[in-house]
Amino acid sequence: MFPVSQRINAERALLLAWPRAILLQLAHPLVAAGVADHSAFRAGPLTAAQRLRATVRAMLALTFEDDASRARTIAGIQAIHRRVRGTLHESVGTFPAGTPYSAEDPALVLWVHATIVESMVAGHEALIGPVDGRDRDAYCAEARPVALDLGAVPGDVPDSWRALVAYVERVRRSGTLGVGCAASEVARAVMFPPPGALIWPLARASRLITAGLLPGDVRDLYGYEWAARHAARFDRSTALVRRVRRHLPDRIALWASARAVRRAAAA
Repeated sequence: MFPVSQRINAERALLLAWPRAILLQLAHPLVAAGVADHSAFRAGPLTAAQRLRATVRAMLALTFEDDASRARTIAGIQAIHRRVRGTLHESVGTFPAGTPYSAEDPALVLWVHATIVESMVAGHEALIGPVDGRDRDAYCAEARPVALDLGAVPGDVPDSWRALVAYVERVRRSGTLGVGCAASEVARAVMFPPPGALIWPLARASRLITAGLLPGDVRDLYGYEWAARHAARFDRSTALVRRVRRHLPDRIALWASARAVRRAAAA
């Protein structure tokens, strides 16, 4: 039996869950400032798609490759984080203009980590199939070392699904989150890729799924309209993805690195 992280992260369909994670991250004003000031996301929708692909490649390396590759990936992320620092250009939520930020801030590392873990499980539930409580806990535990390697405080990093959900809800209720110009700018690049972008061939469906996966309060921060008709379309779209996934062969449904691990285990 493969680790839960390898079973969940193997699924290509979870590309549709990544925008949810990114928009949740950007809803933290200090994360949004760092991304807008230092990331290629702001260069345009095509560059945003390329940057998202690089992020997914890093996730795959951390999940499926050997210890040496994992260490190189962590070192690469750490090098990027060391360069990402600055101050807010505008007041957003509870943060006044001029508030300093750093990608090495353990609190920001924790928020980014938690939004990814929560979004991958939410995406799997909506697009592929249920994840039971034991597997949710295992997924949190297996993802925890990455957050620690990137500088999160050990006592703060959830090692169970219940603790993870409690942390995310606590941040959402704290008044910390807010969407200003920086978050809105990057969110547009994520949600509206250029025509023909390979990573997002079905942009309209992606926007619907992203909005549907977001918590309602965060969706409201971005000003995304959501009514009964949107919820009905979301349900139909996710049901279609689940039906299609059940009939896809592994060579299409799974990432190449995941298939390689499975072949090696079967040899």
